[in-house]
Amino acid sequence: MPEQYVATDKRTGLEVAVTGEFPPHHDDRIRIARTCTLFTRLLATILSNESESDRREQFVAIETQLELAEALIRGDLAEVQRLLQQTMERMGMGPEQLDEVARRILKEFGEGDPPDLSSLGNIRDAGEAAPPDLGGLGDLDDLGDLDPNSPPPPPDDGPPEPEEDRP
Repeated sequence: MPEQYVATDKRTGLEVAVTGEFPPHHDDRIRIARTCTLFTRLLATILSNESESDRREQFVAIETQLELAEALIRGDLAEVQRLLQQTMERMGMGPEQLDEVARRILKEFGEGDPPDLSSLGNIRDAGEAAPPDLGGLGDLDDLGDLDPNSPPPPPDDGPPEPEEDRP
């Protein structure tokens, strides 16, 4: 039986529902909830922009970034390259400028071995790394156990107001 997670943006009332068969692991369900909540907040932020042309531009930008993320996860490097080239062209960079950027990158990092990133540590070993900064998104424990029959977590209030704007 399909399960459902619903996220609501408290600022705008926008609601997004994700329905499907979800993995049973608690951490997977937390990631589903967090991703749905972030996606809902992102859509609400774009939709709150009063400029129609800015909204369209923001939607195109986020669509491209989501396509890029999906291609990276699948390991489709040809699609990643196509999307990056398309993004750079939208930013006004033609083939000559892209070639120049590629030459500068190769000059900076060298054409041989990849740069030594060992000083960054093992990014896949969560046991040694500090938990990521969630940028005010709250504690993951606030999401509950994500039982599909339980109510969704409370919506996010967004960033706190600056002191000077408070009554």
